[in-house]
Amino acid sequence: MANLLEVRDLATYFFTQDGVVKAVDGISYYLEEGEVLGIVGESGCGKSVSALSVMRLVANPPGRTVNGEVVFEGEDILRVDEAEMRHIRGNRIAMVFQEPMTSLNPVLTIGRQLTETLELHQGMSRAEAQTRASELLEMVGIPDSVTRLRDYPHQFSGGMRQRVMIAMALSCDPKLIIADEPTTALDVTIQAQILELMRDLAQELGTAMIIITHNLGVVARYADRVNVMYAGKIIETGSSEEIYHNPRHPYTLGLLNSVPRLDETRRVKLDPIEGLPPDLIDLPPGCSFAPRCKYVYDKCFQETPELESVLEGHTAACWRFREIRELAAAAGAR
Repeated sequence: MANLLEVRDLATYFFTQDGVVKAVDGISYYLEEGEVLGIVGESGCGKSVSALSVMRLVANPPGRTVNGEVVFEGEDILRVDEAEMRHIRGNRIAMVFQEPMTSLNPVLTIGRQLTETLELHQGMSRAEAQTRASELLEMVGIPDSVTRLRDYPHQFSGGMRQRVMIAMALSCDPKLIIADEPTTALDVTIQAQILELMRDLAQELGTAMIIITHNLGVVARYADRVNVMYAGKIIETGSSEEIYHNPRHPYTLGLLNSVPRLDETRRVKLDPIEGLPPDLIDLPPGCSFAPRCKYVYDKCFQETPELESVLEGHTAACWRFREIRELAAAAGAR
């Protein structure tokens, strides 16, 4: 079966007065139809910029996609004209942004913001779009939908606004939804509700999904596969189960060790990753993670590792990936 999405050697840079920020620096991955892919990493690692690059929403200037291909349903959408891209964006690929209050127009009713998309992409009349918008609100769990269509974004809670964003994303039956930190600023209970809703609707409609997050618990529960990003690059890929039970990059191991676990006693201390992410304007030679790595040796400062196969479907970019588990065990990592 052909992949729904293939990202090949994608690079997006920001050209600033201080220098060139290599926010996304040559990443490649694929997504199958109906699959859920998680992209994880610290803030500033390039997760959101990679998603905006796929959607061609990077502000230019200062940002520009300088290399690569984004092949969606067999077509490189980086090469299509803007009119065609507007047809793809929101219709065949939809995006749920981090903060729904800044993504929704505060001076338009929720109903108008939903019906506008339906009229534009689906060719519906105003009455048809109104009926469909009501159905979408009901689908995402917003009661009294006919009345709520007349309300404005400020009349909804944060969780309800995020449900509206999901309804907008689903309105045109897209083949792919990109959810960029979809539960930011929501309390834990609402986070779980939103994520369960997204997963259930994606499964019901056969929609593929990319979830961008720094929350490893989200990835463990909802993603089929995981890409771990650091300093603009993908440094480990694999199934969720493989990444969690057999991490082979020190950064992935550090992310897992810095998260509290319910199966550990309360006396077990978290093991945070020391140091700060590198300056993307002036990346060090060799492995970008080397200055923060517990298992570093001379080669790490001199040569940049490429992704290598650990097992089928599992790759890691580390010179010591074959021995990392033994090194971690010797150092007393969990």
